[in-house]
Amino acid sequence: MRVTTPPVISAQNLDLTFTTNDGPVHALSDVNLDIHKGEFVSFIGPSGCGKTTFLRVIADLESPTGGTITVDGTTPHQARLNRAYGYVFQAAALYPWRTIEANITLPLEIMGFAKTEQRERAEKALALVDLEGFGKKFPWQLSGGMQQRASIARALAFDADILLMDEPFGALDEIVRDHLNEQLLKLWDRTNKTICFVTHSIPEAVYLSTKIVVMSPRPGRVTDVIESTLPKERPLDIRESPEFLDIAHRVREGLRAGHAYEEAV
Repeated sequence: MRVTTPPVISAQNLDLTFTTNDGPVHALSDVNLDIHKGEFVSFIGPSGCGKTTFLRVIADLESPTGGTITVDGTTPHQARLNRAYGYVFQAAALYPWRTIEANITLPLEIMGFAKTEQRERAEKALALVDLEGFGKKFPWQLSGGMQQRASIARALAFDADILLMDEPFGALDEIVRDHLNEQLLKLWDRTNKTICFVTHSIPEAVYLSTKIVVMSPRPGRVTDVIESTLPKERPLDIRESPEFLDIAHRVREGLRAGHAYEEAV
């Protein structure tokens, strides 16, 4: 008999409406989604469709107005207190007056870790993102891609099982983005973390993910959940394979279907 484990993240009939001076803004509508341990799940959809909002709900940065969501078997608030996740923002958000190591250890300082453990965790996190030897550098001494890797290292430093990534490579050029996509897959393979990844790029979503969640224009709904059939080992040239192109086509059709639904209502 097949044994199924409970999802790490589970949203049921999730709604979120913001109250503004101009009236209510419906950000999410009836979102149902399960994410299991070790999955790499990308969220893709047009700007303003609620991708980042959903990530913020997971992180307890926004509160839903309807439905339920559990993170690591508990509420998002308790998961945050339990340090169940690390969060990587769109910008690296590194303090320029702190070294890379000091930026990485900042959350650990706040959490009260001992200095020795802070250094050990920073060194381990830097190694995971291939930045050994750069701990004493300052952010301005690193390229944009290296700064973003340092931001990922900061999220990895307290070794949470869940990694939330909000379009971390969107501002980078294509060559750097490709390189970081490859490195992120290697990192995911080494750590077996559960990754939730927001992107606007169809090729990036298909290349990285075990599951792609396609969302409609606001209010954000899940219009398709696509399970990837690509192998875990993914060289960049897999993007030219028929299997990759077929998955990308389905994602594109899902995005079009979302727009068609919006026009119908």
